[in-house]
Amino acid sequence: MTLPLLATENLTVALGDRVFCRALDLTVSPGHLIAVLGPNGAGKTLLLHTLAGLRPPAVGNLLLEGRPYTAWSGDAAARCRGLLTQQQSDFFDSSVLETTLIGRHPHLGRWRWESAQDLKIARSALIATGLEGLEARSILSLSGGERQRVALAALLAQQPRLFLLDEPLNHLDLHYQMAMLDLFKHLTSERRSIVLVMHDLNLAARYADKILLLDGKGSASFGAADEVLQSGDLNRAFGHPLRSFHVDGRSIYLPE
Repeated sequence: MTLPLLATENLTVALGDRVFCRALDLTVSPGHLIAVLGPNGAGKTLLLHTLAGLRPPAVGNLLLEGRPYTAWSGDAAARCRGLLTQQQSDFFDSSVLETTLIGRHPHLGRWRWESAQDLKIARSALIATGLEGLEARSILSLSGGERQRVALAALLAQQPRLFLLDEPLNHLDLHYQMAMLDLFKHLTSERRSIVLVMHDLNLAARYADKILLLDGKGSASFGAADEVLQSGDLNRAFGHPLRSFHVDGRSIYLPE
């Protein structure tokens, strides 16, 4: 029996007196892409940081490959799951390649330098994100979209089995949005899993195997993408009626 990469039991996420997610039972199996949807302020980022082990849940259990985070060393957890945050803070200048190589740190000993294999992995990640030829560029000279792709390249170089991505399509134009979503889908074919926060319902419908919908009032719906997106929960969560249309075998969602 294959253990889920991540599982929650009766998980509650709260900040102060406000509950963002209550009694969530979530299973992330190998090879799945799960989209996290919800209105602004619904707690999507808080939930993702909780799933990454950066903050404890208010209630419930969280297991990474069957074990609580307390049973993992920091490096071992980082080799299993990787987190992309919404904002990338660059306090010091470095090259695109040097920044991408940060993803290799969980695989290195304290006093080890990057090997030729580490450099090969980082360069492959830059190719996968469309950044080949920019290895020597300063990250301070990049556009917002280029910087976002460097962050994704560093996460690819980290080679986790579970990717937790907070709005990974931020700053990307349409071409790279589709390219990165195709890349994420390819990763699932390698038995790796993706949990990503996004806002585009139609891209979620196209790429996600399952949807986690937060309504901003403490309730969550989790299930197959077509089931969650077709339910009335979607209208209630976003506070606006939506209609679905079927085009070339796909469902498209538009506001009424």
